[in-house]
Amino acid sequence: MKILLVEDDEGITIPVVEDLEDRNYVVEVAHDGQIASELLDVFEYDIILLDVTMPKMDGITLCRQLRSQGRKIPILMITARDTLTDRVTGLDAGADDYLVKPFELEELSARIRALLRRGESTLPPVLQWGDLCLDPSSCQVSYQNHLISVSPKEYTLLEFFLRNPRRMFTRSQILDRLWPLEQLPEEATIKAHISSLRQKLKKAGLSSDVIETVYGLGYRLRESP
Repeated sequence: MKILLVEDDEGITIPVVEDLEDRNYVVEVAHDGQIASELLDVFEYDIILLDVTMPKMDGITLCRQLRSQGRKIPILMITARDTLTDRVTGLDAGADDYLVKPFELEELSARIRALLRRGESTLPPVLQWGDLCLDPSSCQVSYQNHLISVSPKEYTLLEFFLRNPRRMFTRSQILDRLWPLEQLPEEATIKAHISSLRQKLKKAGLSSDVIETVYGLGYRLRESP
């Protein structure tokens, strides 16, 4: 899951990014509304954490702009403004939820999970491919009820393909979705992570590759056995 955090206060962005990355989210930061708008024109995100008071373009304006364009991406508005009028203004602008500063990181994570569940109500809480299971609530991967130790990036890759079972992705598209812009590695890095994940799943007992290589094009989830 890729999150866009739109916040100009580093005292907030640093602990939030660290906490969310520990929970296996991919986080990108925009320090003003204009940069956020430009990023949203180019990249896909699963949820936006949006501060209200920012330079160049405030959160209310950005939220209204996105909704006027028909964008349905979940928006969690984060602000120090806690009056009823402020909350109503944010929700009327199109925000899906409203969190007042200061907040606990655990509450932020819970609200993110709730919004993602709301936007993906057709998906089961545990993602499965045959006897392979990925539990987003515990960030655990298991095969035939035996836990498999995977790295955070391997977990993110596996979750990404399990959530998009009928799509093929190029390496460039995978980089855009699973790495922050400021940390983009070489495309060969994807091959290395997928190779490592395949080896771990094979060692756990899977007889075929979950992620299939489409030669010359990219990767996709193999049909479940």
